[in-house]
Amino acid sequence: MIVSAATAVIDGRTCRPGWVRTSGRHILECGSGEAPGPPDVHFPDCVVVPGFIDMHVHGGGGESFTDGRSSGVAEFHLRHGTTTMLASLVTAAPDELLSAVADLAEATRSGMVAGIHLEGPWLSPARCGAHDHTLMRSPHPAEIDAVLAAADGTIRMVTLAPELAGSAEAIRRFRDADVVVAVGHTNANYEQTRGAIALGATVGTHLFNAMPPLDHRDPGPVLALLTDPRVTVELIADGVHVDPEMVRAVLQWLGPDRVALVTDAIAAAGYGDGAYRLGAVPIDVESGVARVRGTPTIAGSTATMDEMFRLVAELSTLADAVQTTSATPARALGLDRMGRLQAGYDANLVVLDRDLQVHKVMHNGIWHPSAASGTTAKP
Repeated sequence: MIVSAATAVIDGRTCRPGWVRTSGRHILECGSGEAPGPPDVHFPDCVVVPGFIDMHVHGGGGESFTDGRSSGVAEFHLRHGTTTMLASLVTAAPDELLSAVADLAEATRSGMVAGIHLEGPWLSPARCGAHDHTLMRSPHPAEIDAVLAAADGTIRMVTLAPELAGSAEAIRRFRDADVVVAVGHTNANYEQTRGAIALGATVGTHLFNAMPPLDHRDPGPVLALLTDPRVTVELIADGVHVDPEMVRAVLQWLGPDRVALVTDAIAAAGYGDGAYRLGAVPIDVESGVARVRGTPTIAGSTATMDEMFRLVAELSTLADAVQTTSATPARALGLDRMGRLQAGYDANLVVLDRDLQVHKVMHNGIWHPSAASGTTAKP
């Protein structure tokens, strides 16, 4: 199949016009200019970009990974252009954690998600955010081994607080198991964060959120994560978690190849205001902002990747929006053959209209309904 469009971002280059030839689940070739043959599908006034990759998402469309409803979450975000995602779990009791990991291991093997992200339970109670602080604990080798066994190779990333007792050994154990280690929900100082990076941590979980703020006398984890070229930082560019001007500043400082946009979306994404739960924690959503009930604490987001793509395209460039929503998260997670429109890569692409709204989505060579085809509404 040949797909042509007024604009296509091909392997980081903005081509006007551009085209992509697919066969089955893969891209055969792509390029700038007119297509090499009559296109099977032509999108005038549209932009073709790689499918979005969300490395931090808990739910959407009224459903949550913690409730074992992987298909509903994946289908909702697919309509908004996310063709690849990690299923993020929040802090839970040991038995509940193992059960959720086993369920999501099946979802990973079926191809519904690209792996599991454990955001907890090895986090700092002082920076618990929307996690249940009573269930947080220091990493213990026996629990780590049990979790890895239950996952059977499907855990792709784990977020932990490096100041906790046993964290150094935990980082080594996860890296030995080819799991990406992220620093987050932490009260660590600059030196402790640098130590975690030296041991193999390569991601900063939702930079600025759930960690001490940058201070000129006590730089803390933020400066350590920003200044080390080995680290990819997550940003929740929803206009709530991080001010857009801060997003712009980080992009200018680091460049888009070190910034991965993430939604940190909960079940409320696309489902409206109301009462929800994130694991054991009650959440209220008002005017699209999720907070822990009765507190000012932000509790994940109601955003989708296409919204954040539009924000970065406005703040910076179309190419930067593509890099931060596709190529950078793919590289950070070690997802080969994903995140670019390039020969040999997976046939995952998003067609955006002139307003950068999702028009059509291709996942593994198959066209799927977009958000424009219908939305999820609360009954």
